[in-house]
Amino acid sequence: MRLTRLLFATLLLGLIAGLPQIALSQAAPPPPTSPYTVVVPVTDTSDAQRTQAFSAALGQVLARVSGGQDLRGKAGYDDAMQNAAGIVKVFQYQRGPGNPPSMTLAVTFDQGAVQRVVTQMGAATAGVKPPVLLVVRGSDGNVLGKDDLGGLADAVSKHGYQVTYADPTQLPDVGQLAGADPAALAAITRIYKTGLVLMGDMHNGSADWTLISGGLAQHWSTQGTSEDAMFADAGKSATDRLGQTLNVIGSGQVDGKLWISGLHSAMDYANLLSTLRADPTVQKVSTLGAQDDGVMLDVKAGTPLATLSANLTAGGRLMQGTSHDGADVTLRWLH
Repeated sequence: MRLTRLLFATLLLGLIAGLPQIALSQAAPPPPTSPYTVVVPVTDTSDAQRTQAFSAALGQVLARVSGGQDLRGKAGYDDAMQNAAGIVKVFQYQRGPGNPPSMTLAVTFDQGAVQRVVTQMGAATAGVKPPVLLVVRGSDGNVLGKDDLGGLADAVSKHGYQVTYADPTQLPDVGQLAGADPAALAAITRIYKTGLVLMGDMHNGSADWTLISGGLAQHWSTQGTSEDAMFADAGKSATDRLGQTLNVIGSGQVDGKLWISGLHSAMDYANLLSTLRADPTVQKVSTLGAQDDGVMLDVKAGTPLATLSANLTAGGRLMQGTSHDGADVTLRWLH
């Protein structure tokens, strides 16, 4: 029975491999907010404030588009900051609550122009990372909303990552999510289109944090005199941890074997190929064989395999799997 399934799977993979356009058409939808749009605080509508806001906004966008890399030391960065207004596509002032009311400036940059700037700095291959889902519970145990998480969102955004906010009515069991349960992670992927989750439990003067990336959970605690201070520390800690695995840029081609299990249909296989080909560091993918619900792939990439694995799992469709004979990296497809 197993041999029959293997032969069938191999023939099916060969059939689908001849249809790359169909596979590519199944690419995951983009994040709900554009990486080229940033909202920054301003004190007034003067030219000086607007120019300063454009520069601050462009700094965040460049970090996003380069995958969270720190480009401030790159040649051309200072010139880009000084000429940020020249690549602004549209901007709009927004007034918020308060007396006097707060004010922000929403800035959208021209996508092509930003990509050219990043390319000139030698960081074009990193790619835009998926958003970080914020699941933070207050001291009363209730999940905090967007209005309560501004400090945390700002801290994460300053380091090149977008955020999205949890809807308490559309969350799997929080305990299962903190334990990186595959079913809970798959539910997060379907709803929020990401595999990056920052969870927090606020207490009086302290907070416990869990960062989930690639189906793996990291835990730590912070203490602070204020909620904003703890949010700032958590945002920096989370993005630092992500940067250690997601922002390693290779200097040449790396060839390795990936074993990916959890494929139950031709559509799963097509979506897997689409996910791989959508990664800007993947240069070539070929199928070496199949067994049961898994495939062995030969992958040529422009980044170390550990980094490729981290970036693939950040999207939420894949998570780390158990070791498999002959594979350099093992992953599991999530439904």
